[in-house]
This record gives sequence, C-alpha cells and structure tokens, in this order.
Amino acid sequence: MERIIKTGICAYGMSGHIFHAPFIHVHPGFAFTAVVERSKHMAQERYPEVKVYKSVEEMLQDDSLELIVVNTPNYTHYEYTKAALNAGKHVIVEKPFTVTSVEGQELTKLAKSKGLLLSVYHNRRFDSDFKIVRQVIASGDLGDILEAEIHYDRYREELSYKKHKEAALPGTGGLYDLGSHLVDQALQLFGLPDSIWADIRIIRKESIVDDYFELVFFYDNLRVRLKCSYITREPIPSYQFHGRKGSFIKTKADTQETMLQQGLMPGAPGWGVEGIHEWGLLHTEKDGEVIRKYLPSPKGDYLEYFDAMHKALTQGAPVPVEPADAVNVIRVIETAFQSSKEGKIIKL
Repeated sequence: MERIIKTGICAYGMSGHIFHAPFIHVHPGFAFTAVVERSKHMAQERYPEVKVYKSVEEMLQDDSLELIVVNTPNYTHYEYTKAALNAGKHVIVEKPFTVTSVEGQELTKLAKSKGLLLSVYHNRRFDSDFKIVRQVIASGDLGDILEAEIHYDRYREELSYKKHKEAALPGTGGLYDLGSHLVDQALQLFGLPDSIWADIRIIRKESIVDDYFELVFFYDNLRVRLKCSYITREPIPSYQFHGRKGSFIKTKADTQETMLQQGLMPGAPGWGVEGIHEWGLLHTEKDGEVIRKYLPSPKGDYLEYFDAMHKALTQGAPVPVEPADAVNVIRVIETAFQSSKEGKIIKL
C-alpha cells in the first residue's frame, strides 16, 4: 500500500475546490485531511471527513499533516510558505511562486536547509494542448523554430468577484496571474531568453490592475511573443510555432478546468480528452512530401503532478516543478515590468 500523505489546504476558494482538493481526494497516496475556512464549511459539504481550521497558523500546528498547499492570495505566498516550512511541512505553492524573485530564492534555500520538499503548482504543463506542443517541437518536424506565439485571452469587461485579484496589491494583475502560465511554458520550451521587451497595460474601464500584456523574448535566432488580453471576444489560436521546415497551430483546449467546474472528479469518463475539432494543425515537409494534417493531443491530467509529488515525498524522486523554475518565472515578470515602465528592451 502507498504511504498516505496527510495534506492541508490553506484556502478553499476556486484554487482549493477546483485545482487541489479533487486531486488530493482521488489520489490513493494523499489524504485531504485539513483546510482553512474562516467563516464557511464548504469543504465539509463535499469532503465530510476533512477538518476545518480558522487560520493557517492554527492548521500548521496539526502534527499529523506532512504536506501543505499554499493557495492563498499571491502576496501571502511568501509568508505562509515560510511559516509552513518552519513548521516542518513539505509545501506545494500555487503559481505565481512569490511576488519577487528574492523571496522565491529565500524560500528555496530555507526548504533545502530543513530537508523539506518545495514545489510550485504550474499545472498548465499538464494541459493536453501544451503536451502536444512539446511533442511536436521535440519531434523536429518544424525544424529550427524561428518564431513562436502563445496567447491566453479572455473576454471579460467586468471585474472578478475575487476582490484580491482586482486590488492594487503586490502580485496582482494579469501578468502574475495568467502570465505566469505563459512564461513557464515558454521557459520550458526554449529556456531563459537573452533579453525581454514588454508592454503592460490596463484596458478594462473599471480595472486598476494590468489586464493586457505583450512580452517579446529575444534569443539568438528566435523570437517568442506572449500575449494576454481580457477584452478579446474572438481569440486567435493560442499556440503558433513557425520553423524552417513547418508550422504548428493549436487552440488552448484542455478540458479539465471545465470538467472540474461541472463537479466531475479526476478520472471521470473522457477526462482531459479534447474534441477532434480542437486538434492542432501540423504543416510541414518530410522527404520531399508536403504534409498537412491535424494531430490529436494526449489527454490532459493534473494527477500527473500529484503522482510526481508523491514519488518525490516517498521515493526521493524530483518534485514535479522545481522551485528554481518558478523563481525564473518571477525573474521574467520583474524584468517585463521594468521593460514596460522604461519603454525599452531589458537584458535578463
């Protein structure tokens, strides 16, 4: 039998009840043991055995907990992760890791000094659409990549009901929120760029946090553009890659978030499977023959993150997302804000 890792979740908002609790509940190696809910008991309605604490500080005193999920507002990630590590707990931190790269580096050192595991929940690495992107690029079918573009667009003029996302607080805004996914994916595919240019703006009428950005990553022979707008009614394909031999165009089509919002549990029939109308288009040439075909994506599955985390905790395997990777994401975001403010390309 697998060793059961008793786990506490620091909040039960969307992140808690959509992206963490279901996976911890269904995974045989974890037990959703505790949660922080200051006024409600929503978690117990779905998970009757879970223990509810009124504060993170109170939950950290629970000696039975081995793993803590820090999924509170971005500006609290550093404080609560540090507290959990000092309490002797392993930690999963929601993205973005921290508000500053210095904070992320400090937490990384703290975890290492205490012999504890620390990982960041960049779950979009396990989306179906990103999986097929990685496969196509790794296959060499596009040749040397010269240009890449990744989008995460929405159409939402109204402000979010999550007030902490719309307040002028450290770590709020579209670049820290959706942008951290795009930056992580770009770094996974191509590594750190030499320099960055950015245009970061506010475009919704009532917003006081950034809700539009365009970043350009400069490499020797490659340009990567990351773009997000909250006012895009008709989005273009989210992934566009152009190489010397061919192109690959793909929508952002992972179904997991939608299925979770419908109340389904991970592993339900059809879990993470894209519809045929969402398959990516590969247009290339092999052995003198032009190929233009649609490719099915592997199924998306965030359980793979938790599988890897369990192996890290019980078998000494690497954590699914290294803190160093997440620190690099924050370094890029910091550099992007500097570029946008100064109106120039900034060396990383």
